[in-house]
Amino acid sequence: MRAPAWLTARPIAHRGLHDRARGIIENTASAAAAAAAAGFGIEVDLQLSADGEAMVHHDDELGRLTQGRGRLIDLTAIQLRNVAFRDTADRLMTLSDLCALVAGRVPLVLEVKSQFSGDRRLVARMAQVLAAYDGPAAAMSFDPDQVLALRELLPERPRGIVAQRSYDDGEWVALPEAQRRGMLHLRHGLWTRPHFVAYWIEQLPSPAPWLARHLFGCALLTWTVRTSEQRARAAQWADQMIFEGFVP
Repeated sequence: MRAPAWLTARPIAHRGLHDRARGIIENTASAAAAAAAAGFGIEVDLQLSADGEAMVHHDDELGRLTQGRGRLIDLTAIQLRNVAFRDTADRLMTLSDLCALVAGRVPLVLEVKSQFSGDRRLVARMAQVLAAYDGPAAAMSFDPDQVLALRELLPERPRGIVAQRSYDDGEWVALPEAQRRGMLHLRHGLWTRPHFVAYWIEQLPSPAPWLARHLFGCALLTWTVRTSEQRARAAQWADQMIFEGFVP
């Protein structure tokens, strides 16, 4: 299966169409509603709760944008849905909440956050939720094992790999070298079989996504486009951009 045309038809709002100056925070219902109203696809992040729910949140801990503290994996969905984003009326959403809000109006691009531990409960819960959702939705992850889980548990949904050229910076240095090596150059593609690649804009052009796009027919998204120079590069090297900080 190739990636469907709807995946690349319109720009995709990174964590929703958020704008802190207007009180709209990333990965909230307000950001999703703003993106849907503007006709943009919506990219969000998913984390696992203590009781196996798929929660819409980027960080694995509370506190950067929200009230409260603690790891999401240590809190139940009921507890997390009561967590407020600071200076807003928004609370944390579940994937089910997001699907009910968007109701198929625009595509969802769901990033599976992973601790690279082999835990597939988040994808399993996504499969349950999306089985009852008729709207366009794709899923992706940096973790090849989670992409394989998407292939096994959500075979009817487009799946992608989030990637970059190297993994020797920031949070990646905490991963064992063997795992980082296995992520390089999309070498896992023969068994994860992604329909699309989401590649870091600062590392385009690059051989691996070029080959995936032109030889294997994978759609190529690029993240996170914020400047006019990045937008021009995205137009030259990718099929569509995941953007934030402006309205295309």
